[in-house]
Amino acid sequence: MKQLINLRHQNVNLLARACHHDNVQGGIAMSRTGKRGPSIPSPKRNQAAIKTAASQSKLRQKAETHALKPLPLPFGEQAERHSSVDSGPIATEQVKKDTQVARQPSKLNSLMRSSDYDQHREEGMQQGWKSAVHRYVSLYNQAEANQYAAALTDYVADSEHCERLRCRLERLRERDLLRGALPAGSETKAELIRINESSSEVSVLIRLHVKRRMEQSGRYYMEERSEFERLWLGLSGGSWDVLRVEPLIAERRPRFGTVTDNWMTVDDYSELFGDVSSPSTPYLNYDLIQQFKHRPSGIRYRRDLVAAYADRWWNEGNPAYELFEVNCTNYVSQCIFAGNAPMNYTGKRETGWWYKGRNKGNEWWSFSWAVSNAITNYLTGSRSSGLRAQVVQSADELQLGDVITYDWNGDQRFQHSTIVTAFDSFGMPLVNANTVSSRHRYWDYRDSYAWTEQTKYRFFHIADLI
Repeated sequence: MKQLINLRHQNVNLLARACHHDNVQGGIAMSRTGKRGPSIPSPKRNQAAIKTAASQSKLRQKAETHALKPLPLPFGEQAERHSSVDSGPIATEQVKKDTQVARQPSKLNSLMRSSDYDQHREEGMQQGWKSAVHRYVSLYNQAEANQYAAALTDYVADSEHCERLRCRLERLRERDLLRGALPAGSETKAELIRINESSSEVSVLIRLHVKRRMEQSGRYYMEERSEFERLWLGLSGGSWDVLRVEPLIAERRPRFGTVTDNWMTVDDYSELFGDVSSPSTPYLNYDLIQQFKHRPSGIRYRRDLVAAYADRWWNEGNPAYELFEVNCTNYVSQCIFAGNAPMNYTGKRETGWWYKGRNKGNEWWSFSWAVSNAITNYLTGSRSSGLRAQVVQSADELQLGDVITYDWNGDQRFQHSTIVTAFDSFGMPLVNANTVSSRHRYWDYRDSYAWTEQTKYRFFHIADLI
């Protein structure tokens, strides 16, 4: 009997302790009957509570994991946001420690922007040749904006290119000072076109898209151009260095030939290429010739349509036309044609000014449509109807839709063509071009690697009635 009483006392003590523990943990649970006392959950409820707690724990872990990985931003946006907050290090040491645990160094995309480059961020990244290219683009933009080469030449080991860049930027700075134009901002984007990569050497072809905001007499305009450069990089002491830079000077290249040959008369074409690339027999459309013969004269040349077409297609090829490797004169001819200029369809490549496209490998266009030297000769010629032009002595005599051709060596062989699409504050023409795609670029091209001291220009004012 005493043992039974002692056992009951022990049970009462255990219940009291349990009630005291529940009270400390947050109060005594009430049963559905309203009776006060400890509530002993059933085994099923215990299992449900355990499952619920486990699922909530997983959700918390998942939420914490996602909280450590911010949503990906467009390339460069992170650098822009950080720079808008602080020009110094992009984060405090504590934030750096937190983010380094949860986020691996991001790889550079194939499209790089000069405004995205942040030295502190790049130093924290795994060093690689893309990081070196990214820095090159940033320094290129800095040199372009300041019109001083030192920002880039201190980084590039190629002394020949450094001198070439220095001369180009000096010409650019001198010219802009004389015309009262000041750079008000610059951005450079680079696209990786072709890559040859090994463990210690890389060559990469990049396309640089440069936008310069210019201020002149209180007015602003934007000029753009796209250029190609080939970079050679080498790995030394754990870091990548830019060893050599070669700009592709497409304005100086012949349409089908080599870099060194100047372009090109009709006789040169047969002599250079012979049977391998001989001119194809053009498609002779007699009905089309008949329409041109009976075409009414005196149609107005729509200069506004020329400029609109030029701005639409300055940075890409119109798929309705053949796209040449060197596309400048083909592009200018398209612009002129968009302004209501009639084709002079002769069916002979050496004469007229016409385009019919390509069929079964045969080319159906005249030399004057696609070759700078040929369109120079065509517009210089005298004719009473159709597309015709007057040669004027200076650029300030030109209007929208007029044409400039460029003889880089002063030997009377013209290698580049542009179309007038706008004017600066002093009434001097700004031009568009293709191959080296350019929009609202100052007409004299002294900012181009193709320009030399021997450069000569031919200015054509297209007739108002054609």
